[in-house]
Amino acid sequence: MDLIKCENLCMFYENYAVFCDLSFNVEKGDFLSIVGENGSGKSTLVKGLLGLKKHKGGLELGIRRSQIGYLPQQTPHVEDFPVTAGEVVLSGCLNNTGILPFYKGKHKEKAREALIKMQALELEKRCFRDLSGGQKQRVLIARALCAADKLLLLDEPATGLDPVVRNELYELIRALNKNEGLTVIMVSHDLEGVIANSRKVLHISEGEKESFFGTVLEYLQTPLYREMRCNCAT
Repeated sequence: MDLIKCENLCMFYENYAVFCDLSFNVEKGDFLSIVGENGSGKSTLVKGLLGLKKHKGGLELGIRRSQIGYLPQQTPHVEDFPVTAGEVVLSGCLNNTGILPFYKGKHKEKAREALIKMQALELEKRCFRDLSGGQKQRVLIARALCAADKLLLLDEPATGLDPVVRNELYELIRALNKNEGLTVIMVSHDLEGVIANSRKVLHISEGEKESFFGTVLEYLQTPLYREMRCNCAT
C-alpha cells in the first residue's frame, strides 16, 4: 500500500523550480532516506509533502497529513520558557484535542508512551532548556510521535550529535520502524547512517543529473553514491 506516490513531481521555491520530474513512492513500513547536496531540494520536498510548498505534477497521499508526525530541521527549543520535556511532548497532541484546546487523560497517556518509546521517560519533569542536544532530540521525536499515526517525517534528526548519541538515536528510530510498524522518511547528510538504517534511498540530484530512487543495495552501485561518499569524506 502506497502512503505517498509521486510521479514527475516538480517543487518550487519562490517561483523557482528546485527540481522537476521526480518520481518515487513510499509504502507502509518503509524506511526511506532522502539525500543530496545542499540546495538540491530535500527540505523543500518535505514541505511539499506537508502541503507547505506548492508543487506541479503527481503527488498522491494515501493518508491524511494529520497522520504525519514531523520533526523540522531546526526546531525552536523554547529556551526562554520554563516548560518541561513532558509539556513539550504533550503539545504534539494539540491536533487531536478537538475544538477545545484541552488535554485529556488519553493525551497525557499517549505522551508518556511516546517518551517511553524514546527511552526518555526520566526526562518528563525536567526543564527542556536544560537538556543536552541528544535528549532534546529524543523529546522532540516523542512529540512528533504524538502527532504521528502512520508516518514519521524527520528532517536531519541527528545533526550536531556526537557519534555515540547519534547511533543511539538511530537505534530508537529503527525500533519505531521495525517494532511499531511506523513508516519513516528521514532527510540526512549522514551517508553512513543512511546506509546502515534505511531500506530505500531517494537521492535528489542537481542540474541535469538524474535522481535515484531504489533500495540501499542498488544505491551503493551508483555513481551518485560514490560521488556523495567522496564529498562527505572531504
